[in-house]
Amino acid sequence: MNSLQDFELNEISEQPGNRPQFEINDMNSLNWAFRKIAALKSQEKEIKALAATEKQRIEEWERHELKPIEDNLSFFENLVGVYHTKQLEEDPKAKTLSTPYGKSKSRAIKEQPKAVDQDQLLDHVKKAGLNELIKEDIKWGDFKKSLSIKEIDGKKVVIDENGQAVPGVEVEPASINFKVEV
Repeated sequence: MNSLQDFELNEISEQPGNRPQFEINDMNSLNWAFRKIAALKSQEKEIKALAATEKQRIEEWERHELKPIEDNLSFFENLVGVYHTKQLEEDPKAKTLSTPYGKSKSRAIKEQPKAVDQDQLLDHVKKAGLNELIKEDIKWGDFKKSLSIKEIDGKKVVIDENGQAVPGVEVEPASINFKVEV
């Protein structure tokens, strides 16, 4: 933030109630408002940059502090798993081991397929003729570019490039949107 932007911000804070009583009624007053917006955006950017730096430092500290805890948790959970495995070998019904301070529960998971290459899988499903398993989707952005709006019998209708009315598509009325850029 430069000294001119500092001046703009000080001018805002000098106003009663911290808000200037002002109305934009010409290009000079519009320019005045844009100067205030630019100064505020600069201040906002500085605050966010500082916050991001501090968040990064705090996250690094958190990772550093949690690393030995996670290592110890993993070590003790592994010890419990080894012990529970031995107990299951001796008694296959010992699916849960319980103490006043915790439980170890075992659960058998059957072998099952796992998708690892979606492209090969999709190609196989297509070749096998299992089209009902394939999810279809429309590339709306591309399709939208090919559409046009025509008025038929006093009603606006969306038409595709073949001249056919497109069901499931409506005409969104025109509107004006304002965006301030500084």
